[in-house]
Amino acid sequence: MAHRVAVLVLDDFAPLDLGIPGQVFWAARDRDGSHLYEVVTCSLDRAPVRTNAGYSVLPDHDLDILDSADTVLVPGVHGGPTMRSGTIPPAVAAALQNRPRVMSICTGAFVLAAAGLLDGRPATTHWMNADRFRALFPKVRLDPDVLFVDDGDVLTSAGVASGLDLCLHVIRRDHGSEVANRTARRCVMPPWREGGQAQFVDRPLPQPSGNGTAATRGWMLERLEDPLDLATLAAHARMSVRSFTRRFREETGLSPARWLAHQRVEHARHLLETTDLAVAEVARRAGFGTAVSLRQHLHSAVGVSPLAYRQTFRQP
Repeated sequence: MAHRVAVLVLDDFAPLDLGIPGQVFWAARDRDGSHLYEVVTCSLDRAPVRTNAGYSVLPDHDLDILDSADTVLVPGVHGGPTMRSGTIPPAVAAALQNRPRVMSICTGAFVLAAAGLLDGRPATTHWMNADRFRALFPKVRLDPDVLFVDDGDVLTSAGVASGLDLCLHVIRRDHGSEVANRTARRCVMPPWREGGQAQFVDRPLPQPSGNGTAATRGWMLERLEDPLDLATLAAHARMSVRSFTRRFREETGLSPARWLAHQRVEHARHLLETTDLAVAEVARRAGFGTAVSLRQHLHSAVGVSPLAYRQTFRQP
């Protein structure tokens, strides 16, 4: 049976946030092409709900559908009592309690916080609303500098695009990197952006030119098992080390070393999930050199050893 994702919509919701779960989870299929998720949409009393874009939608379900949901997802809201005073209808707050997994996109975190689900927990929301969020919900351990936060049964994400990242992260957590990568290709989106990556906070984009680092990033991905120092990367990009480092951070939000480590961890995870290679060979192919180094990086990224990761995420 497909995993049911129930999207709970409140007035003044962001329409793109509503479309994200329906698209990403719909695209997740097994090898036979069968859907792994079912997405349903609900509102209080099955009433029409207003978008912030001048139209309304009519969900097919009321809050009772949450009782059969494996995951509940709340899209962002803009304006209304949730954003002004941190309040939501009591029936909505009650309906969100004791669910197996709850997620939010963008300012949907205000709804989860108003329901008391985030007290004492780490969470994130859009950086532009961080001060308002802190004032309304001081008990929440807010981190507005990351793309998403996975706290087990409660997950929150930042702005719109990070909702895509969070949904893909959940698919990866549920079904492994092979399914997540297929889903990403189907949606024409990057297969992985690590949740701790910084939000792009009010900084100007570099002017498009032929002098960026995209070609070098592609070159790096083809040579993950090779030693790649900063001087080599800068030389490939035909830049000074200083210019390369600055441009790389502008374009990715990360330093070259951190970006490369993320890609190597991702490649190691893929090999652990999809092959029977020994851990030492996985470490070599991913560019970590030794099993000890792989173990340290993987534990830092996901909190488990390579063997434990394989036992948990390797699909039969």
